[in-house]
Amino acid sequence: TEGKIKASTLSLSVLVAIEMFNALNALSEDGSLMQMPPWANPYLILAMVVSFGMHFVILYVDVLADMFNVCPLDWDEWMLVLAFSLPVILIDEVLKFAGRRMSAKELQKRMSSEKKMQ
Repeated sequence: TEGKIKASTLSLSVLVAIEMFNALNALSEDGSLMQMPPWANPYLILAMVVSFGMHFVILYVDVLADMFNVCPLDWDEWMLVLAFSLPVILIDEVLKFAGRRMSAKELQKRMSSEKKMQ
């Protein structure tokens, strides 16, 4: 049915977008995207453009859309995809921030214990 195809297309698009945004998060294990911008790795940007491009081709070329059992998305549906997938960047930024804070506290603790031993 058309509703099932639309739901599958939305789900697939959210998964594709989440994986691309996770790739951005992987630029640095603990550094923020503000410290290490995406253009620091132009090959990653190229890979993301190609991946999204292939996804768009599958959605908007009728023969491929029929083959993959997906349908084109309109502007509002793409906004919904982004609403569900972009938070992965924010979540990872919060986790990285917490990790940096914990590392800094651990380092400070080690430094103060070394000073006491001297």
